[in-house]
Amino acid sequence: MKILIAAVSAPVHMNGVSRHAANLATALLQTNAVSELHFVAGSWQKEMFRRTCERADSRFHAHFVTLGDSNFSRLHWYYRELPHIATQLGVDVVHFACCVPLRAGAFRCSTVVSLHDLYSFDIPENFGRFKSTVTRRIMAQCIRHVDGIACVSESTRSRLEAWFPRELHKAETICNIVEPDRCSHADAFHLVPPGRDFLLCVAQHRRNKNIGIALGIFGRLIQRRVVPSATQLVVVGIAGPETASIREQIRSLKLESNVLLTSGLSDAQLQWCYRHCKLLLAPSITEGFGLPIAEALLAGCPVVCSDIPAFREIGGELCHYVDGGEGSIGGYTDAIREVLVLPRPGAIVMPHLSSRFIAQKYVDFYGRLPCRGISVSGMLRPTQQGQIVRGCE
Repeated sequence: MKILIAAVSAPVHMNGVSRHAANLATALLQTNAVSELHFVAGSWQKEMFRRTCERADSRFHAHFVTLGDSNFSRLHWYYRELPHIATQLGVDVVHFACCVPLRAGAFRCSTVVSLHDLYSFDIPENFGRFKSTVTRRIMAQCIRHVDGIACVSESTRSRLEAWFPRELHKAETICNIVEPDRCSHADAFHLVPPGRDFLLCVAQHRRNKNIGIALGIFGRLIQRRVVPSATQLVVVGIAGPETASIREQIRSLKLESNVLLTSGLSDAQLQWCYRHCKLLLAPSITEGFGLPIAEALLAGCPVVCSDIPAFREIGGELCHYVDGGEGSIGGYTDAIREVLVLPRPGAIVMPHLSSRFIAQKYVDFYGRLPCRGISVSGMLRPTQQGQIVRGCE
């Protein structure tokens, strides 16, 4: 089986989608069912995917495309150019790391999309009116035209059923890969002074992450002396539509010396944060998959989070859940006060999220997709917009 993972996207630092693509590539190479794996990303993403590309497996081929620095260029590449690349490489399956424009009938192979969430439908404030409308149209077109939909959680699958009930027959729940860190050491995060207490919040600056509530909770904790006045709140996540209001709230609460907004941490630095923070705070309104929850539990980090389906699905009875309704700041304050006096939990294992387990689920899923076959005689014209570059330089 020849697989192409399409991972071209804007970010130059790891986010949920790019991490998913990298983990998927690594996992699939652990199976004997894959004879070739082609990983296609943008030239600007080469450093981000460096570790993914540094492998001796002869089945793995990394390709980096050079495009204009705009969303339109990337969307146009998916719509017009990727089908030609897939045909030239003779792949059996093209796996999109997220929803992208898909030209119906353009692929001579099976197509799969990883569905992480339906934020553009459930919480359009994440994107703004115009971008939300565009994103909804792209997602709807992709969901309707792909052969298979891999939902990263049962929560996401339920949202798919709510918005696209006719497409549910194409869907299967295959969780994200989350494994314990195997490094014997974790790089210290130098922006946190040695010995200083801190709470951790791993969240992009988007409405669904509810960072504003996290700041209100943290302000209450300091005001009521639940935590020492020097305690920090470290928010790890890329900037987004909420960044300006987050910074304004930090100023209004006079927390400039206590709150650190940062991004681009290495895996080792993030692991250090999980292992050394007092707890992970995750007050999200909605999520497609509880990645920080899983990472924290695997690292033995206490978790205080909102009581939403995606978090329950991952955390079970291991987290401290708070209802996000009226008075939630008080509920979070009480939960955190309780957690801080409890012994730190031990790291757990999640074999159902292991790379080998998830890889086999994908292989089985690919095998059930409708097969369109590859026509060698029908090779399409060479790509015009973005040369493929073999290998990692």
